[in-house]
Amino acid sequence: MTPFADAEKAGLYRAIFERRDMRRFRSEPIADEILTRILKAAHHAPSVGFMQPWDFILIRDPAIRKQVHEAFRQANEEAVQLFQGERQKLYAALKLEGILETPLNICVTCDRERFGPVVLGRTCQPDMDLFSTVCAVQNLWLAARAEGIGVGWVSIIHADQLSAILHLPQRVVPVAYLCLGHVDDFPLEPELQTAGWLPRLPLEDVLRFDTWDGKNPGNLSIGKK
Repeated sequence: MTPFADAEKAGLYRAIFERRDMRRFRSEPIADEILTRILKAAHHAPSVGFMQPWDFILIRDPAIRKQVHEAFRQANEEAVQLFQGERQKLYAALKLEGILETPLNICVTCDRERFGPVVLGRTCQPDMDLFSTVCAVQNLWLAARAEGIGVGWVSIIHADQLSAILHLPQRVVPVAYLCLGHVDDFPLEPELQTAGWLPRLPLEDVLRFDTWDGKNPGNLSIGKK
């Protein structure tokens, strides 16, 4: 099979490098055909053993979203107390969700019993179903960016509360609570990077060779540009 054409590769890398965790949304709904393409891309994510453990709960009901927002608010009040001084002030000033603003929330879940107790690829690493579900989240995020749709991952919420609100079966766990919607623009840098929360690590700082202590053998230029 031939590699992608240059324009196709440019589009892929643009989606990767311009993907952002968005918190500010416009109110107009996402067109059904666009949402379908995004969800289809998510559903075509790689999964260990082809288990496809994900489900996508589309949440538009304002009453349910208000419950989720209240669960976020409580968890966020707990989280802010974990930071001190200027770090706490910066944290408190950050906008960390768009649950009520956006026209659509999606909870991506993982059915930990799909296709039975023994699944190819999970015999030694049982959490591969969770990792596979995260791949679906990434596919969704990149497809949304290509469509000009913003996505924000709300992770400051207790999983047991979210499971209760959404009536999840015991075998199903929430992996990602996402806010989706149209946005005015996508920032040039991640918001937390711009706010000075943490810097972008250089590629060469996270490269290792053969073992954890392995060094660049000297004939590789990866990470130097």
